[in-house]
Amino acid sequence: MEHAGPVDGGTNQYREELNEILKNRDIKWYKGHYLKLNALLFLLVMTSMNNGYDGSMMNGLQTVENWQVFFHHPHGSVLGVFNAIQSIGGIVGLPLAPYLSERFGRRGALAIGDAVMLIGVILQTASQNVAMFIICRFFIGVGLAFACLAAPVLITELAFPTHRAPITALYNSSWYLGSILAAWITYGTFSIANTWSWRIPSLIQGFPSLLQILLLFLIIPESPRWLVDRGRFEEAHRVLTEYHCNGDDTDPLVELELREIRQAIHIEKEINRTVTYRSLFATKGNRRRMLAIIPYAFFSQWSGNGILSYYLNIALVSSGITSHASENLINGLLQLWNVITAYGGALSVDRLGRRPLWLTSAAGMCVAYTAITIAAALYEKSPVTGLYTQVDPPVTLHARTSAGHAVVAMFFIYYGFYNIAMSPLLVAYTVEILPFNLRAKGLFVMQECVNLSLVFNQYVNPIALPVLRWKYYCIYAAWIAVEFVWLYFTIIETKGPNGPLPLEEIAAIFDGEEAREEIARTQIAPAAQDDKSSGNEMEEKAAV
Repeated sequence: MEHAGPVDGGTNQYREELNEILKNRDIKWYKGHYLKLNALLFLLVMTSMNNGYDGSMMNGLQTVENWQVFFHHPHGSVLGVFNAIQSIGGIVGLPLAPYLSERFGRRGALAIGDAVMLIGVILQTASQNVAMFIICRFFIGVGLAFACLAAPVLITELAFPTHRAPITALYNSSWYLGSILAAWITYGTFSIANTWSWRIPSLIQGFPSLLQILLLFLIIPESPRWLVDRGRFEEAHRVLTEYHCNGDDTDPLVELELREIRQAIHIEKEINRTVTYRSLFATKGNRRRMLAIIPYAFFSQWSGNGILSYYLNIALVSSGITSHASENLINGLLQLWNVITAYGGALSVDRLGRRPLWLTSAAGMCVAYTAITIAAALYEKSPVTGLYTQVDPPVTLHARTSAGHAVVAMFFIYYGFYNIAMSPLLVAYTVEILPFNLRAKGLFVMQECVNLSLVFNQYVNPIALPVLRWKYYCIYAAWIAVEFVWLYFTIIETKGPNGPLPLEEIAAIFDGEEAREEIARTQIAPAAQDDKSSGNEMEEKAAV
């Protein structure tokens, strides 16, 4: 997690001063007070884990006989609603999330999201019918929307400056830590001979939210940026002193960071007077950005991963894997593989670059899905050996089991390629290429596109896969080829010699050379005034 390159969002002067201050320090993430800070940030990473837990749990519950019987073997559109309703809740909740984060602070918004999720989880665990289960999942989606917007922002604003980029990438990749827990918990409970076989995984889903609510205000500090924006300079100074400088209030790093925060807030307020959502498409440079961000958001969910993330049970039965124990075991092993490959991608972002990871990911996924299509077709065209009636509609079983096993093996190969880019880069790349004044609005658009694509995935896949079978894989293989072409012509490398390119350089790539001078001017000009006013206000606070 050590990251010695330029940090996100700052001027050349700031980076030079930062590098000068840190040049003789051991800033490895696991050393001294940095480890303490990163351990606290892990509590916030649990938000991403909670999101992953939900998806994997719904995958696992489809293999639990008591869940199937209790809810009358949901299939087709009904099964689609079971999964899609959580994303619909996210679409409804996300527009309110930025307001909560600004009004009540990052911790406050996260706590509200956790509370809503916890209520939904408790009622989901106690569900007595299909309608109750679906309504509860809607509230879980609303709570996740609040939490998933607040948590990564708080992580970014609390993280040590040179650790921000890898931590941001690791946050999104930690989705799989939750999916691992859900997969193995359902594997451990599926054989219980009553409804607790599915109620226990549902109940455990609430533990991360409960833990965050209990510890959030006790051990996690508020964002120093939010505190400065509210005029609470002493508190911001105290947070930066304790968590970035090990309690040394004479460390020049504290004043440097405070100055940079004030400067950024000044610029944001000045520019936001004229910035609207229309600004995302107002210039040629911004249109280039959105032609990357919006398609990438849809690609992240429309690359065939929706089948395996939410309907692995259907895919496995269609490949001849009918044992519930085997299905749960495969799900558990797949999630372990996912977290290893996703973390590997996240830690390679600054070393290998964004463009090589994106293109390698798309090319590998296309080849893997083509192989999945061929193997699934070979399995289905072999002689019929029986009929599996424990799903609706029943599935015919075929003789060429080796081809079915090859499908499962290719699922792992596919996810290896998916995880090296789609998991770590979706959020990290979006943040990098958006100018400061459009970052919040651009992230909002990206997350809404993800939710919209999820609703489509979760509703359509359980209807189409049993009907089209191997031909449905063929559609995704062709679509991923289209994604590769789009990525090839739109992905712009933002990796510099020692890390992410400076903001001025990225702006010059998208907006032209004149943008470099404009950004440098607007960021440096207010610095002296802000630095002076910051010092005066701090002195006044101290005098009081």
